[in-house]
Amino acid sequence: MTPTEYEYLRKFLRDHSGLDLSADKQYLIESRLLPLARKAGLSGISELVQKLQGGSSALVTSVVEAMTTNETFFFRDKVPFDHFRDTIMPEVIKARAGRRSVRIWCAAGSTGQEPYSLAMCLKEMGAALTGWRIEIIATDLSQEVLEKAKAGIYSQFEVQRGLPIQMLMKYFKQTGETWQINPELRAMIQHRQLNLLHDFAQLGTFDVIFCRNVLIYFDQDTKINIFNRLARQIEGDGFLVLGAAETVVGLTDTFRPIPDRRGLYKPNDPRAAAAKPALAGAAPPRMAVLAGR
Repeated sequence: MTPTEYEYLRKFLRDHSGLDLSADKQYLIESRLLPLARKAGLSGISELVQKLQGGSSALVTSVVEAMTTNETFFFRDKVPFDHFRDTIMPEVIKARAGRRSVRIWCAAGSTGQEPYSLAMCLKEMGAALTGWRIEIIATDLSQEVLEKAKAGIYSQFEVQRGLPIQMLMKYFKQTGETWQINPELRAMIQHRQLNLLHDFAQLGTFDVIFCRNVLIYFDQDTKINIFNRLARQIEGDGFLVLGAAETVVGLTDTFRPIPDRRGLYKPNDPRAAAAKPALAGAAPPRMAVLAGR
């Protein structure tokens, strides 16, 4: 790969996915795109670049998906799910007692472990949420990982990463060497393809947004833009959950950190939600009604 080709790919990935690669990541591009080029019957990365410059839409999607990190596992980092159970949902249950509904967005849902972990948390709350309308939307850039998430089928290795054995036995069915999460939990999740660089206003507003371990790959201006747009999609008393290595501090004043709750934020101006324009022509959301255990 020539320096010119590397610079082209850096700009290409930044424009199409927000991925901001430093000047010393040529090895990463080579390790991920060379197998892709060979699979496509190309001689190497130089020919791949030529195809991209020629406007091959199929390769655009393949290159972006090959370079996008989809590392995830059940109850990843544990702390955000403790916050969800001990801080977020008690407040949401109290604040939404009148309408008895909650909307949650996993903005980097990947292969489904995060949204399914949240669904299991909600089911474990049992009677406290009986009869509530629950909507969990999980979005990701990659259609391939979304298809895996929809199927809810995981290998023995995947279910051993972070998933408590009691939840494995309670919410999964084993078939051969794989495990599939039960239909009731799968029905709680809506999986949609979405690029965070594009407009997501059509999703509506949410009580809780999980946007973890994705913004770390973006440059500062992109992070600021996404934070400001997230602020328009969250209820004034809602919660934003970021990854351990991510923060709004020094980037935007639309959110404020919650003391002693690492990675947990609230909108700064509770009047912002009331000022949001209505979504013209938006279809009513499909809700799942959570039954008791």
